[in-house]
Amino acid sequence: MNFPLLTVTAAVPAVGAILTAAVPAARRTAAKWLALFFSLATLALAVLVAVRFEPGGDRYQLTESRAWIPDFGVRYELGVDGIGVVLIGLTALLIPFVIAAGWHDADPLETSSKRWRPTQGFFALILMVEAMVIISFEATDVFLFYIFFEAMLIPMYFLIGGFGDRAHSGSDENAAAQRSYAAVKFLLYNLVGGLIMLAAVIGLYVVAGNFSLQEITAARAAGTLDMATNTERLLFLGFFFAFAVKAPLWPLHTWLPNAMGESTAPVAVLITAVVDKVGTFAMLRFCLGLFPDASKWATPVILVLALISIVYGALVAVGQRDIKRLVAYASISHFGFIILGIFAMTSQGQSGATLYMVNHGLSTAALMLVAGFLISRRGSRLIADYGGVQKVAPVLAGTFLIGGLATLSLPGLAPFVSEFLVLVGTFARYPVVGIVATVGIVLAALYTLVLYQRTMTGPVKEQVRTMPDLRLREVLVVAPLIALLIGLGVYPKVLTDIVNPAVEHTMSDVKQTDPKPEVAVEAKNGEEAK
Repeated sequence: MNFPLLTVTAAVPAVGAILTAAVPAARRTAAKWLALFFSLATLALAVLVAVRFEPGGDRYQLTESRAWIPDFGVRYELGVDGIGVVLIGLTALLIPFVIAAGWHDADPLETSSKRWRPTQGFFALILMVEAMVIISFEATDVFLFYIFFEAMLIPMYFLIGGFGDRAHSGSDENAAAQRSYAAVKFLLYNLVGGLIMLAAVIGLYVVAGNFSLQEITAARAAGTLDMATNTERLLFLGFFFAFAVKAPLWPLHTWLPNAMGESTAPVAVLITAVVDKVGTFAMLRFCLGLFPDASKWATPVILVLALISIVYGALVAVGQRDIKRLVAYASISHFGFIILGIFAMTSQGQSGATLYMVNHGLSTAALMLVAGFLISRRGSRLIADYGGVQKVAPVLAGTFLIGGLATLSLPGLAPFVSEFLVLVGTFARYPVVGIVATVGIVLAALYTLVLYQRTMTGPVKEQVRTMPDLRLREVLVVAPLIALLIGLGVYPKVLTDIVNPAVEHTMSDVKQTDPKPEVAVEAKNGEEAK
């Protein structure tokens, strides 16, 4: 029997969560180191998954399949394609930085009238989210995916509501109320999406007779499974709605600014750089794989919604006064680009969308974590409370600038490659859509540079004169992320070689080929030919 590498990769952080939660309350530091150890062990397993994956091999590799609930056709089926491999790698990479960045975020406050939840619980919940996200990227049984797609909401709810941002201008009671509101809104939005998806999952079983993604897609390709047009469209809408809430896509996005604004910076990274990627990943794997005809039918409307997300998110980001809410609205704009690339139905667009998921995770993590370090020093999230930081904390300001430049997709940094591919793939099939999407690039430069100018340049404000620069732990958190942003910006081939074969399979599912470019060339006889 082959070693169940995918199961172990998801199980290690789950075991780590249980052991971390069991550490005695008096030994908070031991709980932190234990959580960090298990996150690094998971990263090592994710690297092993990437090493054992063969980009030119079978579509789904390292597969596992066992009977689970045979009476209902439910199996424990796991497998990864190139898209799943890179997203598992992103998740496993970011969690150690999230833990290290949040090292003191759940420590008790002597001066607070509210008792914070145990430190152990904070890190245990982070590891539990990691386990559920990883198995979501691995699951090839639709019902198995659905269980963990929904289950991850519970630890996220407690992370948002129980361990919120301490930099709150109001009273303890007001801060607790804001956290509670953000957590409940997050949970309700995603639960509604999940319930609609559950109805679609049941409908899929009625039509297909099983939940196996591989069997259903094979049957569709062979012509032995024929869904009625209206049935396929309804099932597609049920799946897509849930994924659009998670992504988040306009107009289902309103939970994200509240959730990120009231969370600690590491938890905000966990939301937008890790958890939200499950939504866009599922669009590629399940929407396009299970419902190819319905995906093409819905494409015009989805492209319009993606464009609105791009422009709306960037415009609202420009007017934000809160640093974390600005990053949240910027992320809504970036997710619009990801969804645009997926539904452009071109190989460049879908490869760019997958790279965008990875690169957005890295750039947002870098920017948000540095912003968190900044906010913890000043005790305020308001942009107006800063000024001249680069004169007193140049390393902090420099890393903040690089994270911001990555967010606006500066050439030479990783997000540029993914955004360029998305736009090229979109222009190839929908040139007008591609033109409108470029507005988001201009606005991204505006909100990023204005944020940097207002916080880091100008006269030094009295409240920041004694602000310390980044400490060693903080440098160790940010430096690897910046190195990856630069390295993948210069040499993205290390990811595209893994992603491109999986994208080709997805394009085959929807029976699409790339449009052939029409380039006028001069024929030998002097006449223009095409």
